[in-house]
Amino acid sequence: MRIYGVVGWKNAGKTGLMERLVTEITLRGFSVSTLKHAHHSFDVDHPGKDSHRHRLAGATEVLLSSRNRWALMHENRGQAEATLPELLARLAPVDLVLVEGYKRDTHPKVEAHRAETGNPLIAPQDPTVRAIASDTALDDDPQVPVFDLNDTRAIADFILKEVGL
Repeated sequence: MRIYGVVGWKNAGKTGLMERLVTEITLRGFSVSTLKHAHHSFDVDHPGKDSHRHRLAGATEVLLSSRNRWALMHENRGQAEATLPELLARLAPVDLVLVEGYKRDTHPKVEAHRAETGNPLIAPQDPTVRAIASDTALDDDPQVPVFDLNDTRAIADFILKEVGL
């Protein structure tokens, strides 16, 4: 599977860019999966539901299935957080996996950047950032291509060329 990341600081536009890229790339006929890193505890389950009760009882994994979808919840129960390669190995094969976050991993990435956040660019210190998607012109020469944050078509073209699709 080919993977490409979207990174950036908080409120930089990563999730919106991911959403637009998934739409754009799937409309071109490619299959796409996404993987998102969360820096905080999260839950996709609901108290009182059977699956939640199974987890509270101590189950390591709970697989929920219906005719429309299935979801696997895995409790780390004190184990180390799974690595990106371990998580990718759990995904069904697709043409492209878009990864939101995991900025310290070595896969190629595009950086989402919004001037209003006041955060510095990641790209100058990270050779895995292959392009920047920004909502403003950049003062310094970042040494990588710069796209308008909202030019989804151009960013998708760049990523698909990078991964050979």
